[in-house]
Amino acid sequence: MNKTNFFHVMISTGFGSGFCPIAPGTAGAILAVIIWYLLSLVITGTPLFLATLALVVVFTALGVWSSGVMETVWGKDPSRVVVDEMVGVWIPLLLVCDGNIWYGLAALILFRLFDIFKPLGIRKMENLKGGWGIMFDDVLAGVYSLVVLELIILAATRWLPA
Repeated sequence: MNKTNFFHVMISTGFGSGFCPIAPGTAGAILAVIIWYLLSLVITGTPLFLATLALVVVFTALGVWSSGVMETVWGKDPSRVVVDEMVGVWIPLLLVCDGNIWYGLAALILFRLFDIFKPLGIRKMENLKGGWGIMFDDVLAGVYSLVVLELIILAATRWLPA
């Protein structure tokens, strides 16, 4: 494997988590939550938001490129490509600037539900060509997860005792 392919394999498979034999998409999403949680132990508030936003932007761009390259090797939307799941779960985690692990787990669960069932136009995003289709169904699932998580956080802060 040459250096270029190694780079694309590492990015597209979420640093190898996509090679998990059972539920590789979930493995990639869990790795993303772990990365976010480790960041939250070091930084909180606006810096955590900005770091998470940087992860979303950088890995969306790299993911479109690398997943498009690897699709030509492994076939259409290969299951071992999980960088899309990583980006998708980081999107609702933008709301969790205090590192709250329970909201982090809620983000993971919500994202995986939207990713698996693909309601509200998510499935149509898969029709985009190459890496765009691989990435943007999960970006949209992440956006929907963000909206639902925001409603959960608002409800929890309004109705639960402090």
